[in-house]
Amino acid sequence: MDSINRLHLLSEQMELEPAEERRENLARPVCFTPKQREAVFVHPAQLPNGQSIKLLKTLLTSACERDCYYCPFRAGRDFRRATFKPEEFANVFIELNRKGIAEGTFLSSGIAGGGIRTQDQLLDTADILRNKLGFRGYIHLKIMPGAEKAQVERSMQLADRVSINLEAPNTNRLAKLAPHKQFLDELLQPLRWLEEIRKKQPAYKGWNGRWPSTTTQFVVGGADESDLELLTTTAWLNKNVRLKRAYFSAFNPIADTPFENKTATDPLREHRLYQASFLLRDYGFDLEDMPFTDHGFLPLQSDPKLAWAQLNLAEHPVEINRAEKRELLRIPGIGLNGVEIILRLRQTGKIHDLSSLGRIGMNTKRIAPFVLLDGKQMARQLPLFP
Repeated sequence: MDSINRLHLLSEQMELEPAEERRENLARPVCFTPKQREAVFVHPAQLPNGQSIKLLKTLLTSACERDCYYCPFRAGRDFRRATFKPEEFANVFIELNRKGIAEGTFLSSGIAGGGIRTQDQLLDTADILRNKLGFRGYIHLKIMPGAEKAQVERSMQLADRVSINLEAPNTNRLAKLAPHKQFLDELLQPLRWLEEIRKKQPAYKGWNGRWPSTTTQFVVGGADESDLELLTTTAWLNKNVRLKRAYFSAFNPIADTPFENKTATDPLREHRLYQASFLLRDYGFDLEDMPFTDHGFLPLQSDPKLAWAQLNLAEHPVEINRAEKRELLRIPGIGLNGVEIILRLRQTGKIHDLSSLGRIGMNTKRIAPFVLLDGKQMARQLPLFP
């Protein structure tokens, strides 16, 4: 099998691994050459610094010795597998990069020969790209379950971002998804090592003079976990290992896996989890602020910020000309940039009407029910039905 056909097989399922791309962007296949029948799946991605790039997301090998119940690459599943040696992949990627097809790579792998051996293969690939072929662009490197601390450190020296998938929020839930993975020792421990290395070693030892950011991923609905469980773990990671972002992947059944008849998770649940995770990370919300149902789920019919405001601000609106930053952040329709704009506008005088905010792109209809301007509530159309 030639290298592009192999890359096609290794990249075609990577929409299951959300990474830097916005979730509304779908993978789009691009051809290596106009005559090439197979396609390489390159994803539109937005990096943490806001830069947009074409990201090749792929595996080094789709061979895997683990038997995770939901995974298309699980051991024993009958499908066509493919493998790259580190130098082979590095050369193929550099050719794609030179042709402008791929500007960065997200590199993961099935586990073949144990987590330590597989991590060595990933490290060798990144090392060849950086130090033999001179690639200075974006690399997101996956940490394998069972990797050693020295391998985690070396990954941090080569990559712009590193990640390890927790998949489930705790030990009991992981046992329902991946019975031969160890939540604490194989998955959570490397995340702790990442933060320990950041704290104890100077940042110049990292790639490009800084340590990489860290992310993780959860499979939503695969283990019948609640949103409260997922967000409790996310909040802990934000605080204790400085997680840059948690990714949520709504479960979808894969044929010829133990979960092939399990019901797919509503994508709207995934969306609400993202909204709630951003409130926890960036907006000063706590778990206690989340509008969970009695069974620990977020309501699907309303985003969590709006649901909180309807309970807490409808009768006690915020005075927009005097509110502190943390209060402004809790108003629906006002995001992080919007708060900074309001604070700057207030330095030159009072805000007398919401139209000035609407002219700079804020959703004034969303804002109006929850704010006061000089003690006055905004005129607004009340809903016909409660």
